[in-house]
Amino acid sequence: MASVMTVRLPADLKHRIEIVAKEQGVSINQLAMYMFAREVSLFEAGNKISEYWEGYNKEEIFEGFDSVMGKVKECNKVPKWDEIL
Repeated sequence: MASVMTVRLPADLKHRIEIVAKEQGVSINQLAMYMFAREVSLFEAGNKISEYWEGYNKEEIFEGFDSVMGKVKECNKVPKWDEIL
């Protein structure tokens, strides 16, 4: 079920949104829904990451990273699919 939300925007931002929507071939409403959903998801993900790492200090995080990376095999040959052209 959809609901309605009125958002007040500066004229310049509204104009920029109109331009992007036109370039993308979507309505302003579709673009706004996409942008809101994306930003809310990024915000929620950031909060989850912060909660996960809460209580760890920088040294502990890097020690864990170094421990994991130490288990990765040393490989000097770059796979063909990953070569820089």
